[in-house]
Amino acid sequence: MCGRIAQYTGIREMVDALSGWPQRERFRVPQNAQPRYNVGPATPVAVLHVHDDELIAEQVRWGWAPHWAQGKPPAINARVEGVASRNYFRAIWKHGRALVPADGWYEWKTSEDNPKQKQPYYLRLAGGGPLFFAGLGQFPVAGTEPGDFDGFVILTGEADGALAQVHDRKPLVLMPDEARAWADPATTTHEAEDIARYHAATAEAFEWYPVSRAVGNVRNDGPELITPLP
Repeated sequence: MCGRIAQYTGIREMVDALSGWPQRERFRVPQNAQPRYNVGPATPVAVLHVHDDELIAEQVRWGWAPHWAQGKPPAINARVEGVASRNYFRAIWKHGRALVPADGWYEWKTSEDNPKQKQPYYLRLAGGGPLFFAGLGQFPVAGTEPGDFDGFVILTGEADGALAQVHDRKPLVLMPDEARAWADPATTTHEAEDIARYHAATAEAFEWYPVSRAVGNVRNDGPELITPLP
């Protein structure tokens, strides 16, 4: 977890859901970008981060590795339990906090009767609406295109409550107040760690249901992927 997300709401609506971001805004995500219902790693994903008091929305590759680990598969997630102390994430932990806006994400629940059989579930905020994953990344220098070393990861934590019945891990979803604080460069790393570890949304904030196994093929895309199974 987390290995597949949905981004079908427009980026403007995503930013508006942050409820009054005070900084200037710059959008490098096409306003007419196609809705995506099956976003996988190693592809460009809309991400929000702050630079020089400006909220920047741009597409960045999902996956990141430090320069000294190039050639190895990049990480797509970072466990919150150790991200602040791991040398692997040191550079982006200090200077790369970001938000990954999404409409929901997918988890695969292993069958109790057959460990080889897994049922995909779609998870979202109860009632729907944009949500924000806590992310870390390395982003393009202002005015330039993404480079070979740019990318991001999504923070994950231990699943709580009924969520644990679907999967033992969950992406860290931040509500607007916590999301703004997480992305604000004025927030210290100590404060950011506290937000991620203790103030992410809990199971009660979400709803989930089984969906088609077609989501397992990243080439499939469309609203039918988030339609509940009969």
